[in-house]
Formats: sequence, C-alpha cells, structure tokens
Amino acid sequence: MDKCVFIHTNERQWLGALVAEYSLRRNSRHAQQFDVRFIHTRDHPFLAAREGQRFLRGGTSRVWRMDDLQSFTPLRFAAPQLMNWQGRAVVIDPDVFAVGDIYDLLTRDMGAAAVMGRHRSGRAEKGYQVATSVMLMDCARLAHWDVEQEFGQLFRGEKDYKEWMVLAYEDPAHIGYLEDYWNDFDHLDANTRLLHNTKRRTQPWKTGLPVDFTPADKFKDKPVLASLNRMRAGLFGEYALLGRYREHPDRAQEQFFFGLLKECLACGHVSEALVRAEMRNNHVRHDAFEVLERTPDLAKLPVKAA
Repeated sequence: MDKCVFIHTNERQWLGALVAEYSLRRNSRHAQQFDVRFIHTRDHPFLAAREGQRFLRGGTSRVWRMDDLQSFTPLRFAAPQLMNWQGRAVVIDPDVFAVGDIYDLLTRDMGAAAVMGRHRSGRAEKGYQVATSVMLMDCARLAHWDVEQEFGQLFRGEKDYKEWMVLAYEDPAHIGYLEDYWNDFDHLDANTRLLHNTKRRTQPWKTGLPVDFTPADKFKDKPVLASLNRMRAGLFGEYALLGRYREHPDRAQEQFFFGLLKECLACGHVSEALVRAEMRNNHVRHDAFEVLERTPDLAKLPVKAA
C-alpha cells in the first residue's frame, strides 16, 4: 500500500503504541486505505550497539541508554526507507492518539515540501524548528535519509541530536508546516486531530510511577547545577531522585486515553494480561483498572472533518 502510518516505539511505551494504532483506525472514515506499522527498537540493533556510549545533544555530551523512555526517537527517520522510498507516510510518537481522520493528513496537498511537521515552538528564534514527533513525508524525495548512518554521526560529534530532531540539517525549501492541531501538545478541543501527550511527566497512563526518562539538559549555562546533576546520576543512577509521574492536569485527556484503552480491551486489541504485565514492569500505572472502571465510554466515531 502506498500510504502508511508508522508508530515508533520501545518496550516502555508499547501500550501507548497499541492504543495509538487502535485510535488511527477507529477514527478514520478510510481505515482500509492505509497501513499502520510499528518501528520498534528491538528490530533495529544499531541502537543497542551504542549502549553506554556518549553522543552530542544540545552541544553537550550525553550517554545513550536503551532503557530511556524515548530511545525510539531516531527511528522516526527510518520511515521513508521502510517504504522503499515510495508513497506517502506519516510517523507518530507512541503517545500520539487520533481524534480526527489521519487519512486527511496522508492525502493533503504538500505543495513543494518533501516533509511536513508543526512548528515546535512559538518563539521567533526557534521558528525554523520542526516538531518531528508527527511528520508527513513524501518518501521518494527523502532518499538521502539514512537513519543508521546519521545516528552514528551523533557519536562522532558530526551531528547534534537536538538539531537532527528538528530537521535543522534539512533544506528549508523542502520543509512545510502543519497546523498545530495535527500535533496538539497536551491540548484537546474541538479542532484537535492528533492529541500528543508530549509532557512526559504527566502522561496519563504513567501517573504515580517512578520517572524513567532523562530530563532535558537545562543546566548547560549553570555549571554548578550541571555538576550536581551529573553527580546525582553517577552516584545513584540515571533516573534516581527524579520523582514520579504526576496526574495529567486535563481530566478530559486522561479519559480519552482510558476510553480508548477500554475499547481496546473490549474488542481484544489489547489483552488484560498484557496490561497487567505492563503494570508489573512499571510501564503502566498500578491503578489502571481502577481508572478504567470510572472512565466513561467514548462517543462513537468522533471523527473530525477535514
């Protein structure tokens, strides 16, 4: 099929990825006209081969950890190759859930763009940055993307992870910008097409669990704090003393996720055994079934028009 949505993920976000897959088909009027495929870290050993090695991120040296919550992020650049550089593809994070019809995105006019995503920030100095957590791609025009090669460049100091993630190395003439509602950052309203629970600390299915992600480096201009942060990680472990996931501030977004999960369980898309295993592994909040019991049913097929 010449249209595909890819969900890139790892073990820690597997339940989210399954719920995302379900939402894409549930809320599309054209569910048989596109594929949905996973890009899983376990299927790309070049990532694990770099475990414990240092790479360039935001101008500083960081250690690559496969157990980080977001170790899947380089794989978003694998989609064109997986499509044999043909057709249209959308790639989404495993914490992105369809409210509207993804087919409208897959078939939209891309103009002169080879790749499209929303603006990552509203700040003028960051206006060039693309939020690649949702990308629409004309795969034939992205034959220069080689995810394994570019990933290796991070460890040789030839590319910076943060610049790679925002398409800073791409020709600006080939980049287009999507409406924010195609990647709505922790915001859900009548216009939302894809809801992205992007604030990791408040992802609704992780409330109460110990934090298992490396926070963004906020201390590069504060050497004393940066030194203390490195000392914390060195003495106690990468995720030690980072606290726990908090409740999402918008109850509607929690109910949307658990409403989707309730339907996944009812139709067999997700098994109770899998959810309980994810709870034991600290990938899913331990009160998930209690939350499901109090979650109202979702309205049937709340598809947003183009």
